[in-house]
Amino acid sequence: MRSTRQTSRKTIRFGGLAFGASALGMMALTATVAIGARTIFLNQPDEAVPIMAGGDRDDLPALMRGNLPSVTTSMVRDEPRRERPPRMCEMPSDYYDRLDDGSADAPPGSYTKRNEYVRPYKPRRGFLSEREMRAAKVAWHYFETFTQEETGLANSVGSYPSTTMWDTASYMSGLVAAYELCLIEKPEFDRRAVQLLTTLKTLDLFRDELPNKVYHTRTGAKVNYANKDGEIGFSALDIGRFLIWMRIMKNRFPYLGNSIDSVLLKWDFSNVIDEEGLMRGAYVNKKTGDTVYAQEGRLGYEEYAAKGFALWGFKPILSHRAEPFLTASMFGVAVPYDGRDPRIFHSQNYVVTESYLQDGLELGFDLPHDDTTPPWLHSDGWRAEFADRIYAVQEARWRQTGFMTARSEHNVKGSPYFVYDSIFSDGYPWNTVTPRGDYSPKHAAVAAKAALGMWALWDTEYTDVLFDAIIELYDPERGMYEGLYEGGQGRVEIVSANNNGIILAALLHKVQGPILTPYTGSTEVWFTAYRDQNVREKRNYPDPPREEDWLPALRHSIQSEADY
Repeated sequence: MRSTRQTSRKTIRFGGLAFGASALGMMALTATVAIGARTIFLNQPDEAVPIMAGGDRDDLPALMRGNLPSVTTSMVRDEPRRERPPRMCEMPSDYYDRLDDGSADAPPGSYTKRNEYVRPYKPRRGFLSEREMRAAKVAWHYFETFTQEETGLANSVGSYPSTTMWDTASYMSGLVAAYELCLIEKPEFDRRAVQLLTTLKTLDLFRDELPNKVYHTRTGAKVNYANKDGEIGFSALDIGRFLIWMRIMKNRFPYLGNSIDSVLLKWDFSNVIDEEGLMRGAYVNKKTGDTVYAQEGRLGYEEYAAKGFALWGFKPILSHRAEPFLTASMFGVAVPYDGRDPRIFHSQNYVVTESYLQDGLELGFDLPHDDTTPPWLHSDGWRAEFADRIYAVQEARWRQTGFMTARSEHNVKGSPYFVYDSIFSDGYPWNTVTPRGDYSPKHAAVAAKAALGMWALWDTEYTDVLFDAIIELYDPERGMYEGLYEGGQGRVEIVSANNNGIILAALLHKVQGPILTPYTGSTEVWFTAYRDQNVREKRNYPDPPREEDWLPALRHSIQSEADY
């Protein structure tokens, strides 16, 4: 590669690109790169140095690639970027009167030529009512009661001092919502956020790779499922959800960006995504003690978690695809479920509401690179349509049988302590099973998080019924209960981080819409750190994503073929 250096102007040339810098070994102070027909300026100083543009990322040395901007739809399509909405207590009284009413030229249920989807349902938008505010305060009480002073970690379930990365993300969900709904002010938000991030940075990782599946919340030590010292592996799904909430916090609160980046820059991502873009979890072989990496995730959760990795520049292409999937006809709705045979792959294919809710509440059923589409259009179109089917079959069951239905996995009091309360699994509709696969119909329930999530994303008569059924199910000091038993046994009087975190996210979505807001900074430490070493290559840290790195907007055979 030809390289010239001009001492008078301090211009460094690499191939067809030129970068202004004070010295060859320093990061670029000014750089431009051509992206499509546009020229992007990077870290432009007060007196910009004239530069040439052209070429692509592969022409750049590693030291320069970290300063490239992450390419999003606003950059490629020259469309206005979505704005972060104000906190609820800072919104003018006519705030919702000035919003886009959600109307669209395209008919509901149709697709654009980019495979974006127009949902036939609208979400709820508006200020919280008195009942809704009370639910928000009660849900936040869970985290006030069960966050450990020593570490800032919140317990997954009540007073039991254990947590996972999934449930830590639920705490982050609750924390962001509590601030944006004005339940707490900035000093309390900052105190909790900084303490949590400080602890996360010091966690002992599973075999120096990624967070262990479980941690003790009082000590921060790695533990097994019995909460005893030990390490058992890492979960790609849990980490994917955690990455979504780390990105939400970083985008909304840029002053926390360096702290957030420093947590992830201790991690080694070498084995969590393979060369084909398939997510893998890890566990310990009990006989040999070796680490075993295996594909993780089924339809619903797998694609949601994949978007968490993509938000940080990774390319989990295969994990974001729906295939292989099948459909089961239930009450006239083609319900999608994972097509991998559990007898061969040794993993159940539960169809539950939660992963679709989280995608809608947190990401707006959009792709990670999308920062422009209006609220009535969803760039991850098949995810939005599949979510509508998951909703529609539950409403249909209620209308035809009278059983209120809001199915998701949830905790229960006493053995088996946890069930997958599925819409479909193991070849059976409305199948409630334990983690061991035992049938447990008496534990079927209207899950509070599923009910409130559906209420937020589907503004219908049916979700009004769900809201009334669960909104008073709470302990005022300990949080919202898990739900209401379907068979008439009463309330599921368990409180958990996941339930209360998702409920707070649902209430925040009503006020602000999708919770992920666009990144407004320029360079990020996540992309620039260790550029002068081989650490990035060893730990598989990505470069800022280009358009060719985007997760594709796919269409599947279940979908309508109509375009507009």
